[in-house]
Amino acid sequence: MLADPNPLNDRNVVLGVSGSIAAYKSAYIASNLTQRGATVNVVMTEAATRFIGPATFAGLTHQKVSTSLWDREVNDIDHVSLGVNADCILIAPATANTIAKIALGITDDALTATVLASRAPLVIAPAMDADMYASGATQTNVKTLRRAGTEIVGPESGRLASGMSGHGRMADPEDIVDTVRHVIGSSLGDYSGRSVVVTAGGTIEPLDPVRVITNRSSGKMGYETAKAARDRGANVTLVTTPTALRRPAGMKVVQVETVDQMRDAVIPACRDADLLIMAAAISDFRPTNQSNTKIKKSDHDRLSLRLESIRDWMPDAVGERLVKIAFAAETGDTAEKALEKVASKGATFTVANDVSEQGSGFGTDTNRVDIVKRDGTIEALPLMMKYAVANSILDRALPYLQSYD
Repeated sequence: MLADPNPLNDRNVVLGVSGSIAAYKSAYIASNLTQRGATVNVVMTEAATRFIGPATFAGLTHQKVSTSLWDREVNDIDHVSLGVNADCILIAPATANTIAKIALGITDDALTATVLASRAPLVIAPAMDADMYASGATQTNVKTLRRAGTEIVGPESGRLASGMSGHGRMADPEDIVDTVRHVIGSSLGDYSGRSVVVTAGGTIEPLDPVRVITNRSSGKMGYETAKAARDRGANVTLVTTPTALRRPAGMKVVQVETVDQMRDAVIPACRDADLLIMAAAISDFRPTNQSNTKIKKSDHDRLSLRLESIRDWMPDAVGERLVKIAFAAETGDTAEKALEKVASKGATFTVANDVSEQGSGFGTDTNRVDIVKRDGTIEALPLMMKYAVANSILDRALPYLQSYD
């Protein structure tokens, strides 16, 4: 059975909103989670209602909103059922006051009572003045929550409501939603507890301090693969070249540029990994000589480049339980060319795509791939969004991982 590519579908998320100006961002979070298929129950502190109205969240989530233990429209023990049925509790924004109450087990409002009544994973996104966050009391409370297994996302540095700048701004809503996806996947996903290394982007080989030789890879396939593995519970290390893509939350991200840097990051990470997915477009050639200064046009009527091939180091990536999957971007006779790479790279199977096909080239949001196995079996997949392609790859890798269990 193939995995549901939507990690939030039919999941119950309690969104706690406490009294901070950042509460307006919680409306985006509630909408995003709901659009992704989650049932979102919002619980607000009284102070939060001074910044944003409950009607906003009711309209976005199509669920009743709890603002007090004594709401007339809400059963006085709803906090118990919400906590028991939750797959995740997210508090965004979380003020210093709310963080202190949860750390000390104080339950004098609907939000803190819901948290105490639940065994669901807890995610907290702090938002407060920089001095308040840096205070000894708040830092002690944050450490207490971390030790209890709470996932803390943010805060970030930036302009605060006071007009000053500092470390206390609530994390980006997309990063908060990413963290919820990661936390739910860690507790419920079929890759929970597994370690996955994913490479992404196109490597860069310098010609001089200004110019480089690279390729057309956007990194989208690698990023979507990393996010899919994260959403299914894996501990993900994403090794990526510079891209225009948003850095995903809920995983370790290692930035590299050249083939050698990619190798030096990937090989050590694979020693304790379960799965390596090489989605990056690794350069096949690099300049034989690299100039330390910019090559001036005025010095050359013509410029010839001498290139040398780069040794394929994917076979060097080894681990006690490591399953390896290679990508092959080709033009024509794709599956046949990919079959040649399976054994040479030490891969369990190769994911091949013809970049000349419409919707399947570099920079697209979709991809059309063939799964090519060592025994010559070729499985042609239809054109899909890259996140769905990533889940199809993970579906087919899972039986190989389970064979080690």
